[in-house]
Amino acid sequence: MTATDSRQEPGTDAAGDGGARQLTTLRGWREFVTDRPAVPDLLPDPAWKLLDDDGRLAYDEARLAHHARLLTVATSTIQQVITEGRRLQYLNRHADAGRCGLILSGPARTGKTTCLAQLGKTIETMHHRRNPHAAGHIPVIYITAPPAATPRMIAVEFARFLGLPLTRRSNVTDVLEAVCGVCLDAAATLVCVDDEIHNISLGTRHGAEASDTLKYFAERLPVTFAYAGINVERAGLLSGTRGEQIAGRFSMIRTGPFGRGQQWQALIAALEDSLRLHRHRDGTLVQLSSYLHSRSGGMIGSLLRLIRAAAIQAVLDGTEAITKATLESIPVDIASAGEHQTG
Repeated sequence: MTATDSRQEPGTDAAGDGGARQLTTLRGWREFVTDRPAVPDLLPDPAWKLLDDDGRLAYDEARLAHHARLLTVATSTIQQVITEGRRLQYLNRHADAGRCGLILSGPARTGKTTCLAQLGKTIETMHHRRNPHAAGHIPVIYITAPPAATPRMIAVEFARFLGLPLTRRSNVTDVLEAVCGVCLDAAATLVCVDDEIHNISLGTRHGAEASDTLKYFAERLPVTFAYAGINVERAGLLSGTRGEQIAGRFSMIRTGPFGRGQQWQALIAALEDSLRLHRHRDGTLVQLSSYLHSRSGGMIGSLLRLIRAAAIQAVLDGTEAITKATLESIPVDIASAGEHQTG
């Protein structure tokens, strides 16, 4: 398990000022791909104590923004998703039909969105390195599947990402043709359909038609599709004849909670190493790894929320350290709280 630089989580603002960044628009996606937030230096204590009010405010704001993001840890699952995504991309590059895809499936809070976003970021970065003068290329498209999605809603999600102008009179055929034309011209190579793919149930008419629309894009475009959803196996996407076709073309990577072993401790150590707190004792969180597992249920999303909130609290209240008492004062999500009580 390795850690990257401190980076933006999907959906957060580069400036750390609370504004939302939409990965489902081309502008937001490109900001995410190119963003490399600087990790603030921890001042020596004498310099820290000599800061005036304005200097202290600016220094604390930089640390608060950093702790709100922390870092993206390259877990084994992220590495597996990137490796499989790249492999499928090469397989599909010259395929005329029957292109393969990837499905990420697992419970909520297990890092599916982060995995998908990091795959897209890797593919886009590598594409621009290979094609440094192709500024008009859009190698990655990142959308979500709306609840009760219709074919037109799916097509509009593509158009919205690409920034294509639409009117109420635009029928689904018009939108499909416009999207395919732009994708071909812009050398699209990967389509990420994030965390709501379980909304598409092949047992309903709308779901079947939405699935057919995605299949249409897959047949028209030389791209690799990567889906993410909650427990996709049980959501109806793989049922019936259409589901058999999807199952025959897509590989699946399952995400889940961490166990209490070495990977969990390495994850906590990486997060602890990224803290910028003046009085925090190194190794405190690693020693609390079993407690943190109990509080979070082993879910990476819940762990990140807990540690980020505790780090922010340590700056706000001036304690400058995360202790078990700090962690106990931080409420976690309802699901993790229930797991902690039953555990």
